[in-house]
Amino acid sequence: MKFLPRAWARAALLLAAGACRTAPAARPDVPAVITEPSAGSRAELERAVSAALNGASVTLRDDALTREDTLVVERIRHRDPNGLLVEGRDMGRPERFHLVKNGADCVLVHEGTGRRFPLSRTTCAAI
Repeated sequence: MKFLPRAWARAALLLAAGACRTAPAARPDVPAVITEPSAGSRAELERAVSAALNGASVTLRDDALTREDTLVVERIRHRDPNGLLVEGRDMGRPERFHLVKNGADCVLVHEGTGRRFPLSRTTCAAI
């Protein structure tokens, strides 16, 4: 009968040791805005958005993601040679992105796919 308490003690030690090896909890995403926009950070943002849209050419405003954490990118509407909008059904939906801070990292998240694009040249702050 003396063996039973030792077996329990060993089992408790094994469980306690295993608990120390669990993976750390994932850092939560926090909505963020760009705090120090620069030519380099704007270029990086445009490259990330272009990559998310399968290489489509994009033009973003200089103040993109500096006031709010959401970026909406609309497709260019087709125009005729006179510059007037071509009538027709527009099948394209705007693409939405969110800027988040994850730990010390700024990350652009494509809402439609969930793909994440780290922005290493961009400084951001949680809002």
